[in-house]
Amino acid sequence: MKKLIPTLAVLVLVIAGAYAHRREPVPHGQSAVAAAYERHLSHVRVEDRGSVVAILPDDEEGSRHQRFLVRASDGTTVLIAHNIDLAQRVAPLHRGDLVAFSGEYIWNAKGGVVHWTHRDPAGHHAAGWIRVNGRTFQ
Repeated sequence: MKKLIPTLAVLVLVIAGAYAHRREPVPHGQSAVAAAYERHLSHVRVEDRGSVVAILPDDEEGSRHQRFLVRASDGTTVLIAHNIDLAQRVAPLHRGDLVAFSGEYIWNAKGGVVHWTHRDPAGHHAAGWIRVNGRTFQ
């Protein structure tokens, strides 16, 4: 029984890891964020693009995150939370800039959050990124 518990724990972690990084099919004409929001999905990889509609103050609690809102072409709005303790700040960044991004989507009633928009030093998450004005930040 003592040998079975660590084996089960590893199996659960492997399954959870596969679930956390799955990609969901996106209906034609719908942004990846809109599809994830509509289905109330969390812990799914998304790649999308849109325009910056608001630049918010940095989140200074715990790991510091640069925060801004992006509206996809279909009108869905999502918060981007970019860890600036692990990655370079996206700069310059202005309202109206077109951005493309890749990261992990977490559902919430306001439109959701995309984080892990950078490399994971521990290697547990796929590397995300943000592209703006011809530059890639990760």
